[in-house]
Amino acid sequence: MFDFIVRQACVVDTTQDQIADVAIQDGQIVEVASTINDSAKVEVDATDKILIPGGIDAHVHFNEPGRTNWEGFATGSSALAKGGYTSFFDMPLNSTPPTNTLQAFDKKRQLADEKSVVNAYLWGGLTPNNLDQLDALVEKGVIGFKAFMSNSGIDDFPAVDDYTLYRGMEILAPHGAIVAVHAENDNLTARLAQKAIAEGRLSTRDYLESRPIIAECEAIQRAILFAEETGCKLHIVHVSSSKGVQLVTQAKQRGVDVTCEICPHYLTLTDEDVIRMGAPAKCAPPIRSQAEQDLLWEEVLAGNIDFIASDHSPAPNDMKQGDNFFKIWGGIAGCQTSLPIMLTVGYHQRGLLLQQIVTLTSTNVAERFGLATKGAIQVEMDADLTLIDIDSEWTLRESDLITRHPINPYLGMDFRGEIVGTWVKGKRVYG
Repeated sequence: MFDFIVRQACVVDTTQDQIADVAIQDGQIVEVASTINDSAKVEVDATDKILIPGGIDAHVHFNEPGRTNWEGFATGSSALAKGGYTSFFDMPLNSTPPTNTLQAFDKKRQLADEKSVVNAYLWGGLTPNNLDQLDALVEKGVIGFKAFMSNSGIDDFPAVDDYTLYRGMEILAPHGAIVAVHAENDNLTARLAQKAIAEGRLSTRDYLESRPIIAECEAIQRAILFAEETGCKLHIVHVSSSKGVQLVTQAKQRGVDVTCEICPHYLTLTDEDVIRMGAPAKCAPPIRSQAEQDLLWEEVLAGNIDFIASDHSPAPNDMKQGDNFFKIWGGIAGCQTSLPIMLTVGYHQRGLLLQQIVTLTSTNVAERFGLATKGAIQVEMDADLTLIDIDSEWTLRESDLITRHPINPYLGMDFRGEIVGTWVKGKRVYG
């Protein structure tokens, strides 16, 4: 008798799209077949439902320890589970202290293990202050290293100068470690912001114009050149422009080991939405025009973007208010809605195939970061699974949110495609 069987789901991953039973024992998938004759302690009738590998969100800010009142592992991981995700990679900053040292890593690891309901992985930081910690953090098991090429907004997580980024890549390349960069030219964005503020231009539109696409593209190009020279693996987080994606694609074609992610908000919202709703939609790089969004969808459909990540970055209400849009805390709370957005806007509206969604939300992340037992519904893989009612229609209400704060740009949005069950290593964590 098996621990658990999902019966007659439409099983979708990058290698299959079939009606099947899936049997789980001791947290692992042990059989996938058109019909499994054995019984199980728990059985789920998944007729007319879609079963996919659990999502892996490679970019969240759960802010624990130190700023748990912003989010925290308990609420953040529960929101991910409700959104169909079974793993996350927590960024090193916004927690206090940031994950730049062995001691900070150990503390965050302990809290994640105690509180998270899904699989938790931790990024380490790369800053001018911790080059001597990088080797040891690799040994500790960080999933990769995050660096800011522009001001992070957090005093204890300074941006890298060119020397630090280059030297960090030299240190990490022999380990095969991935360096992820927030790519914006700090001098350009800072000077544009200073000029606007000095002239009393403090509006949402003024903020958006202070972070142009050229600032992103220049930084992406510089990071790629450093990675190409050092042989370091590179990942560009939250690319907001088609030109940025094209730079990554061109680098891949000449052999650079580089990937990029995009966030659901760049595929769903436009600059006009930011102006309309204000703080809930503020982020950096900023959300672009409708024309740019259409170009980004072309890149997604063409397979030029490696994966989707939420960049979930919440903050308390008092930090999301004010007349000066430059001072309002930037960050979008979206980890609970990433997969529903891809189902609604991607599958139902833009023709994105379910197998492409699996690739973007799970398989590519697992392959890029060496998670050998995740990202597919195959024998000997972890039973990290998400069950979807693909045609269910629903509207996001504040009462639906599990995240700590209800500041969310998608409130009131109509969705099609609902998560009805999430399992982590065979244990049901939602539904």
